[in-house]
Amino acid sequence: MIEEHFRALEDALRRMRSAAPTIESWAVHLTGVLTGGGRLLACGNGGSAAEAQHLTGELVGRFCHDRQPLSAIALHADTSAATAIVNDYGEHELYARQVRAHGRPGDVLMALSTSGRSQNVVTAAKVAHEIGMVTWALTGPDPNPLTALCDDAIAVDADHVATVQEMHLAIVHALCAHLDRTLGVAA
Repeated sequence: MIEEHFRALEDALRRMRSAAPTIESWAVHLTGVLTGGGRLLACGNGGSAAEAQHLTGELVGRFCHDRQPLSAIALHADTSAATAIVNDYGEHELYARQVRAHGRPGDVLMALSTSGRSQNVVTAAKVAHEIGMVTWALTGPDPNPLTALCDDAIAVDADHVATVQEMHLAIVHALCAHLDRTLGVAA
């Protein structure tokens, strides 16, 4: 069982090498957004919410090297707003309402969903488009509604949710490392 898990992860990692140019492009674009006064919003459910918060934590804090904090918000992390929104507007509006509140034209929404079908994440991406944000998705296998909707996406080709989430973490770390390099704070 353990060896099968590691084998699945190795296979997914091998397939993900083709995503390197996309990750590099995202890092360069995000550097311009964040150093120009813009922000990154990130959303997901369950493990994807944890990955979204991991990403924003690396940006507001630091990844490997000290640098200025960067504006990044994990939309699920404000539990009072989240529970009020779900109570008053329904779960499909959980992230969309926050995108309307915090997103500005040119900002970036990173939408994470292992299925690519999470309705509240898909709705957030639709709203982000309406207000002129750039939308990126990290999902499981394609095709799915989220990758079809977003400006750019990395769809992890893996059979198991755990493998998809582990690859999302590797992508988040690669993005942060290249962003730091782009900012000139990494060797």
